[in-house]
Amino acid sequence: MTTKKYIKLILILGSLTALGPFSIDMYLPGFSGIAKDLNTSVAKVSMSLSSYFIGISAGQLLYGPLLDRFGRKKPLFIGLLVYILASLGCIYVADIDAFIFLRFIQAIGSCAATVASVAMVRDLFPVKDIPKVFSLLMLVVGLSPMLAPTIGGYVTEDLGWHAVFFILMCMGIVILVASQIGLPDTYKPDTTISLKPKPIISNFLLVLKEPQFYTYAFTGAIAFSGLFSYVAASPLVFMDIYKVDAKTYGWIFALMSVSFIGSSQLNSMLLKRFSSEQMIFGALISQSIISIVFLFLALNDLLGLYETIGMLFLFLACLGISNPNTAGLTLAPFAKNTGSASALMGAIQLGLGALASFAIGVFVKDSVAPMVAIMTTTTITAFVILNIGKRFIKNKVELSDSDDVMIGH
Repeated sequence: MTTKKYIKLILILGSLTALGPFSIDMYLPGFSGIAKDLNTSVAKVSMSLSSYFIGISAGQLLYGPLLDRFGRKKPLFIGLLVYILASLGCIYVADIDAFIFLRFIQAIGSCAATVASVAMVRDLFPVKDIPKVFSLLMLVVGLSPMLAPTIGGYVTEDLGWHAVFFILMCMGIVILVASQIGLPDTYKPDTTISLKPKPIISNFLLVLKEPQFYTYAFTGAIAFSGLFSYVAASPLVFMDIYKVDAKTYGWIFALMSVSFIGSSQLNSMLLKRFSSEQMIFGALISQSIISIVFLFLALNDLLGLYETIGMLFLFLACLGISNPNTAGLTLAPFAKNTGSASALMGAIQLGLGALASFAIGVFVKDSVAPMVAIMTTTTITAFVILNIGKRFIKNKVELSDSDDVMIGH
């Protein structure tokens, strides 16, 4: 493999990976504009985030078997086509319910890109390069939530929120063309894989029965739903309650992503000294303390803009540390069912995320307190589940350094 080809593949896979986070974060600064144009409340607009998460969650379970059955390029082509059409629909949408539905369809489309990029890394690169390629892709996933809302903020201020969906549509078209021309047909379709629901479901049930899987998958997903609550509440909190403009909001959101990604990097350094178990335990205890202090401040009206940013920064740093470790331990027991296990883990995470962002849309009106209350509840619940679940794990599978674990954003 030549360096030129290597860079080309990484760029295409990177853009496939970035499509999801861009579709989530880029339109956030436009929330109040969308609410105005569609005659609705910002809280109702945040339902379009929940529907997007539900779409990704369903899509993850759907594409795994499809990509194995029909090869990589056909499902990817159809998924991206759906994505492009849904983005086009979002530009011309006239009422909020249609918008929420189109976001769901857009998610199902974009999911093909996410799942395919992970699958294709395994097809295209020799085993020893895989962890390196994944960490490059993780960098893309990491940078996207910093770039997307900042770019989105500028686009929204200067051109309006419709332009954001136009840009997403163009991204979809470029990625579609690049992936069809630039990616080799790596994987021969496997006709033995059945698309009947029964074997697929029994495969998932097999994964779910593993105590190590459900303990860490639910601990991780419930703790992580704090991040989804923050994403859903942030346009409301910063733009409606603290009255910052779209550009400033984009920068605040980018700063928060630095906390989450920086601590994920710190995590790999700390793992040389501590086990994943200790890291999760420590991160969750810190996160619980931080969220309780945060709640106390919120209920006593002691939070200005800067205090809120500071507390959220600390909260997200804890998540950046616990998330890669719960993901690693969740998937460690599975050698042959990795695909099903990681799809199921992603679906659980996004499903709970959809629930959390839905709760935000219902409860957050004119104060920060409901967001913080939801975050505190999820954190403490995760901590309790971790400590109960641990008792059921008889023989724990440890992570070795050579394992490559892809952590979903």
